[in-house]
Amino acid sequence: QVHLVESGGGLVQAGVSLRLSCAASGPSSTYRMGWFRQAPGKEREFVAGISRTGGSTAYEDSVKGRFTISRDNAKNTMYLQMNRLRPEDTAVYYCAARLAFDLEYVARSQAEYSDWGQGTQVTVSS
Repeated sequence: QVHLVESGGGLVQAGVSLRLSCAASGPSSTYRMGWFRQAPGKEREFVAGISRTGGSTAYEDSVKGRFTISRDNAKNTMYLQMNRLRPEDTAVYYCAARLAFDLEYVARSQAEYSDWGQGTQVTVSS
C-alpha cells in the first residue's frame, strides 16, 4: 500500500491555470496512477490516467486539450496541469494508485485503483 498526498488546489477564476501534485510514499515507478474528481452531489469520476512509465496517458473528454497528466518517478510525484479552468471543473480532486506489473496500461475505472489520497479542493469561480 502506498500513501498519497495531494496538493496545489485552491480558489481561482475561470480561465486561469493550476497544477496539482500527488506525492507518493513509495517508489511510484511500480504504480499505475490517475486523477479523479468529485463535484458536489455527483459521483466521483475519472479525469486522467498515466502508465507506470509515463509513456501512455488517457483523459476524460471534457478535459482533453486543457489538462495534462505527467509523472516524475525520480521524485515519486504525479502532476495534473490544469489550464483554462472552467466553473464546471470545481470539485475535490483525488489521486489514485495501484501496484502494477504492466508498464504501459492506463486504468480509467476506480476499481482498477487500490490506494487513494485525501483529496484537494479546486474551486473555479465565473
